[in-house]
Parts: sequence; structure tokens; C-alpha cells
Amino acid sequence: MSLENTSVAHDEEHVSMTKSKIWKVFFILLGITVVEFIIALGVPHTVLPNGIRNAIYVILTLYKGYYIVAYFMHLKFEKYALKAGLILSFIFIVYFIVLMLIEGDYLHSHLSV
Repeated sequence: MSLENTSVAHDEEHVSMTKSKIWKVFFILLGITVVEFIIALGVPHTVLPNGIRNAIYVILTLYKGYYIVAYFMHLKFEKYALKAGLILSFIFIVYFIVLMLIEGDYLHSHLSV
């Protein structure tokens, strides 16, 4: 397969991203943002505890991040190997951040004067 054929096939995949799909993704992102604002400003802290509120924010933010990366950064139209490589790298980065936070907390609690 020549380079020209792969370029044409790649461009054809991006043609499926029509204006109506872009607007659909926009309104999904807008809806998620509105829900986040309603939770932040409309629901009292006595009704929804901070732990649950934070979990909802994290889930909604990850959902918004998926839509941004998949549609506006065109990752949804890429090959599986690139997707797997990026996701695996992201998982390792998050894993190492969590490990450093745990280690830092341990050192702070046991070495502080």
C-alpha cells in the first residue's frame, strides 16, 4: 500500500465528521458543563456530600475529556495501535503520580519533626 492510498483512506475517515456531528458533540459537552454548574452552584452541600460531589466531577470531567480527545483531536479515527499506545502511556503516568503522592505522604508523616 502506498503512502498516497493511506492518506486518502485517512482523509475519508475524517470526512465522516460532519457539521451535524460537531454540533452534536458540542451540545453534549455543553450539557455536561451545565450539569457540573448545577451541581456546584444549585445543590447544597448538605444534600450532596463533598466526596460524592468530587466523584461526580471526576467522572464528568473524564467523559468530557474523552469527547474532546476523540472528536476534536481526531483520536477516534486513528488506528488501534496508536490508541492503545496513548492509553497505556496515560495509565502509567497516572500510576506513577499516584505512587509519588503515596510515597510523599508517607515520608511527610514519618520524617516530619
